[in-house]
Amino acid sequence: MEQSELTAIGKKDAKSDLIHLKPPVDPSTQAYKQLLDGPFWHKIPAYRDVSEEQFLDHQWQARNSITKPAKLLAALQAIVPQDFYQDVAEGFRHSPMSVRVSPYLLSLINWENPYNDPLRLQFIPIGSRLLPDHPKLKFDSLAEQADAPVPGLTHRYKDKALFLVLDTCPVYCRFCTRSYAVGINTDAIEKISLKAREERWDTVFRYISERPELEDIVVSGGDTYQLKARQIELIGQSLLRLDNIRRIRFATKGPAVMPQKILSDTEWLDALTSVVELGRKLHKEVALHTHFNHPSEITAITKRAMDALFERGITVRNQSVLQRKVNDHIETMQLLVKRLGYCNVHPYYVYMHDLVKGVEDLRTTLQTGLDIEKNVRGITAGFNTPTFVVDTLGGGGKRAIHSYDHYDCDTGISVYTAPAVKPDYFMYFDPIDLLPAEAQERWQHPDEQRRMVEAALAAAKQHQANTARASTVRSDSA
Repeated sequence: MEQSELTAIGKKDAKSDLIHLKPPVDPSTQAYKQLLDGPFWHKIPAYRDVSEEQFLDHQWQARNSITKPAKLLAALQAIVPQDFYQDVAEGFRHSPMSVRVSPYLLSLINWENPYNDPLRLQFIPIGSRLLPDHPKLKFDSLAEQADAPVPGLTHRYKDKALFLVLDTCPVYCRFCTRSYAVGINTDAIEKISLKAREERWDTVFRYISERPELEDIVVSGGDTYQLKARQIELIGQSLLRLDNIRRIRFATKGPAVMPQKILSDTEWLDALTSVVELGRKLHKEVALHTHFNHPSEITAITKRAMDALFERGITVRNQSVLQRKVNDHIETMQLLVKRLGYCNVHPYYVYMHDLVKGVEDLRTTLQTGLDIEKNVRGITAGFNTPTFVVDTLGGGGKRAIHSYDHYDCDTGISVYTAPAVKPDYFMYFDPIDLLPAEAQERWQHPDEQRRMVEAALAAAKQHQANTARASTVRSDSA
């Protein structure tokens, strides 16, 4: 018998002798690979005759974005009832956020059930579903302005700063933490101006150059998708040429709401690529941070766009926000995490929803985040597993959700410390409508609010004291 025949038999025998320790995989668990494709936008009356070439043009997407109820009515026509448009108009009147929705995003919403669609919930306000703001909400709940030494730069962490380069986005999210600045003024709020002006940027560059401890800059806004190609290069090159800067992150919601730009705006993509390549030559990291919240936001178009970034060696990380009826179910978050990994996007953070004016209906409880985090960890590789965090009120920064010093599910108050950031206690509050009836009643009275907060702080301080005593005992016994 020839050697080739013996080799073939050996391979056959080896294959037949394999022992499978796990049962066959259920095909349904591979759903993260099944991405929406084809002319799905044709279901929208206004887009029935839109060609693929048009739909994949980012300029067409921008020109035809929805900014008013009348435009929504013109796009959808009779596929939703008239009272829905009236509900949207009422939502627009009370929204602190300007409204802008791309045709791409509009085409992904299930208009047979718009009230419960997870994408509609994030971008189009409905008057009948709004809830009162939490009494502890503040205009700038994360105190970003308080930590701003110059306009548009938040320097909270020792070696990292947030550079807000502009105040516009391709699409506006209802839940935006920076509704105090992003977008135009609305009936509900007058905003701080952070226009894309190079004179303001020069002040920021000068401050960064004078702070040798600063190594990491998040370039955000607004949305860096809105920057011109030359502005991407100007900002990137200016930062990379500072000796102290080691890392830059360009933040954008764009890939989730208008992936067409990556596929059709070659000049912008080339500019980002040139900054990434310059960083690589200087042994510095440049990455793109984006923002997908739901698996339905990821389509075959998304995959093509992410492939284009991957081919150019651009690292992409994702930051989600945990939102009620959007992604607050275990299966939804698991699918999102797996689908992101499939598209070479690293799930980085999942934030508890900040206290933001006009969107209390989107917030959920800390316990929900804890439960989901436990069930997400282990479904995939650690580098594709997001960290669940709370960005604490008052400027304590991001804390892992399970690192609280005190959490009372009944009052909805959690307390955190951030010793490496600021020597204080920082809080997060669950939405009142999800608390037990007795606690909801207590939250209606300012004196009771004060008592609950004082009790939570006292419990957190006692926890700290107990931890310190236990540490001392362990040290003595050692």
